[in-house]
Amino acid sequence: MQYKKIANAVSLWAVTVAVAAVFSGCAKKDDGVVTIGHVGPISGPIAHLGRDNENGARMAIDELNATGVMIDGKKVTLTLLTEDDASDPKQGTSVAQKLVDAKVAGIIGHLNSGTTIPASKIYNDAGIPQISPSATNPKYTRQGFKTAFRLVADDVHLGSTLGKYAVQKLQAKTVAIIDDRTAYGQGVAEEFTKAAEAAGAKVVAKEFTNDKASDFNAILTSIKAKSPDVIFFGGMDAVGGPMLKQMSALGVKAKFMGGDGICTADLIRLAAEGLGDDRVVCAEAGGVEGESKAGMDDFRARYKAKFNDEVKLYAPYVYDATKLMVAAMVKANSSDPAKYLPVLAATQGYQGVSGPISFDEKGDIKNGALTLWTYRGGQRVQIAVVR
Repeated sequence: MQYKKIANAVSLWAVTVAVAAVFSGCAKKDDGVVTIGHVGPISGPIAHLGRDNENGARMAIDELNATGVMIDGKKVTLTLLTEDDASDPKQGTSVAQKLVDAKVAGIIGHLNSGTTIPASKIYNDAGIPQISPSATNPKYTRQGFKTAFRLVADDVHLGSTLGKYAVQKLQAKTVAIIDDRTAYGQGVAEEFTKAAEAAGAKVVAKEFTNDKASDFNAILTSIKAKSPDVIFFGGMDAVGGPMLKQMSALGVKAKFMGGDGICTADLIRLAAEGLGDDRVVCAEAGGVEGESKAGMDDFRARYKAKFNDEVKLYAPYVYDATKLMVAAMVKANSSDPAKYLPVLAATQGYQGVSGPISFDEKGDIKNGALTLWTYRGGQRVQIAVVR
């Protein structure tokens, strides 16, 4: 009899726990919390850019929660779930699956093309919308994935604009190319090469390094012997800065050009005495002019007040991507990816701090802007905004 009482008590306890779990699960599902995933390199050589991206997402989430977000007549609380891909494609796919398993409502990221592209298949298979604020390799939006969106001009536009600028404005007749073997670095270098050659320049050297390298003396010594007018580097500022230092030490006189990966405020610190005045010309994907400039200036001021730091590079685009994703949820009356995805894809004329946002049929931003920059007197100086 005693054993029977114990067995009955255990059974009753098991049923109670099971029922509680069911109700707990239901409560969790309907507790008014919408989780958005963010991925970027929070560790590694470009962690400063990854943290900048994360700050942009957090700023958007905090502002939206402060003003209140209503989806289908109910107030929701937004949360940000951040993962670190360390700029590594393998780690990028691992954390992508982790976020899918966590059933996030959408993804902001990744930063690099090399992590964004492989991760995009995982999000697409799960039907989860992904907005990259910074991946510029054309392949990202040319895979036929309906879940992939991009807020900046791609490498075709960026590289070709810089290639033409090198010949037409800098009067370059010879160019040398260095890339870091990443999807981004190779992609933008290839587009620069095609445009520079089409404009009449001769490529006198093609070299490569990697995204963690710090010694470029052998490459630069070889290039110096060929006396190019311009050296183009496809890569990020963590490599481009030390490369500029070593160019200066070796007496390499060429102008230095690159894409948005080097076009950061941190290049001033990373290149130090190698920066020089008007030596570097780079293009940042995105850009504002006219009436939109006031909005970007206001964003930068609010960012500095919140984080006690300057915007590094992509934070405004991450901020816009986050707010745009939530706006699509609000308009669709649902945070269910299947329901708000068509609304997101149909975005036309959304006004962000980075300018107006409209998507084409591939998920690319229409009429994407580029900002050309140089460095002078230890400051980053805008040359022009082009489209």
